[in-house]
Amino acid sequence: MKFLSRTFLLAILGVTAMSMMKQKKTRIVFFGDSITQAGVGKTGFITKMQEMLQQKGTAAQYELMGAGIGGNKVYDLYLRMDDDVLAKNPDVVVIWVGVNDVWHKASSGTGTDADKFEKFYTAIIKKFQAKNIQLVLCTPSTIGEKTDYSNQQDGDLNNYSNIIRKLAKANNCKLIDLRTDFRDYNLKNNTENRESGILTTDRVHLNEKGNTFVAERMMEGLGLK
Repeated sequence: MKFLSRTFLLAILGVTAMSMMKQKKTRIVFFGDSITQAGVGKTGFITKMQEMLQQKGTAAQYELMGAGIGGNKVYDLYLRMDDDVLAKNPDVVVIWVGVNDVWHKASSGTGTDADKFEKFYTAIIKKFQAKNIQLVLCTPSTIGEKTDYSNQQDGDLNNYSNIIRKLAKANNCKLIDLRTDFRDYNLKNNTENRESGILTTDRVHLNEKGNTFVAERMMEGLGLK
């Protein structure tokens, strides 16, 4: 009788352990600024990704979490990465930063110089990788959607995007090149050379079409599509 009880208990524990293994979700945290902060909204790109996963029947395998704060630059991400990301024990972190580092140079004189941007970004990468967290780096998308290269910050955005591309390659991180993706989309679809209204509401933040576009790119880049 004792043997049967012990065998039964071990069987139950085995089934429970297997069930817990099956239920463990891959936790993906999106780390960034106001664009990411809005991503968890009703029509945000993170919400749309969750809907896409549900349509595919794979939603139970993933947990998507936003960690975006408006106005953040790379320095801000470095300061809050412990509390806002590492404390969540993520398996994957998607870093999308750079727009404010460039934009705030012109708007308020508080941007981030390129050399400092690279140093802080590198420090973030190293700290996450020390925890064996998989990283996906995103280039900053756009500050103005004009296609004739007359957007004020095009040059800086291209420069900072090159820094991120270099860091992705040097540190063996996945790259989602939103800078290139937005440019290519606008070249095809912004025939009137409008400064906003194609994928953004105000040259920077995403409209619903932009959120769908980013969700699709994120799904592809993360290998979820």
